[in-house]
Amino acid sequence: MKSGTVAVIGRANAGKSTLVNVMVGEKVAIVSPKPQTTRDRILGVMNGEGVQIVFADTPGIYKSNNALTDVMMRTAETSAKDVDLILFVHDGHKGLFDSDISLMRHYLSFGVPMIVAYTKTDIMPEERIPEDVKALFEAGVDCDVVPVSARRGKNIRRLKELIAEKLPEGEPLFPEDVVSDKSARFMIGEIVREKILLKYDKEIPHGVAVLVNTFKKREDKDIYDIDVDIICEKPNHKAIIIGKQGGALKETLAFARKEMERFLEAKVFLTAFVKVKDDWRDKVNLMRQFGYGEEDR
Repeated sequence: MKSGTVAVIGRANAGKSTLVNVMVGEKVAIVSPKPQTTRDRILGVMNGEGVQIVFADTPGIYKSNNALTDVMMRTAETSAKDVDLILFVHDGHKGLFDSDISLMRHYLSFGVPMIVAYTKTDIMPEERIPEDVKALFEAGVDCDVVPVSARRGKNIRRLKELIAEKLPEGEPLFPEDVVSDKSARFMIGEIVREKILLKYDKEIPHGVAVLVNTFKKREDKDIYDIDVDIICEKPNHKAIIIGKQGGALKETLAFARKEMERFLEAKVFLTAFVKVKDDWRDKVNLMRQFGYGEEDR
């Protein structure tokens, strides 16, 4: 059978996590329209007839402005060096610039086979697609380019087939019933962070971490008790997250609890506290406490 690892690389908001979720067939990574939604390398495992594809969803490439972003960019870079294939995800809707071509060439220089997934074709003029593909070819981006729409499912099957063709023969890397390397506890924290990203504007969501203190299933009952700390960087951010009479936080937690119950297929009792840790994204000890930068230990 065909079996191998695929690093999913691209700029922030290119649609990497959405594409991975669609190809795996289950939600293994949170999604929001804000940059830096994905902070960790998350493996999503797709099992098909005679093939297992292990996707490594990576943080979006983004200009560094703090120590946390530095860690995220290193994660993306190192993830692309020890895989069987690079899937470079490009947001076709935003257009094609010289900087995009330079980035693709950078990853081609690793010597790893690469495919470009040209995404969001459902919200852009179709006539632009062949123009951009031609421009890439003429600029020396010598690899397959597959126009796709994750939301519409367009060309997803063709993309899977092309990836499988380029993978080596080998045994499965994961058991057939595994869809991710991340634990349910990890996903619970990510669900809370996803709802914060969707609820709040501007800088506040980027400065939030979620620490899961309690994740426990009651004996003989399909009920989970979950307690989390929501960490923010400034006292005024805490006030905004909580909202007037706690309304904003209650609404966010209600959305998070519903998502958790779908994910766990059980009832959830969720409690949360908002805490301030000044500028934690630039403090290595706090970053590690919240689960980031482990590779630097």
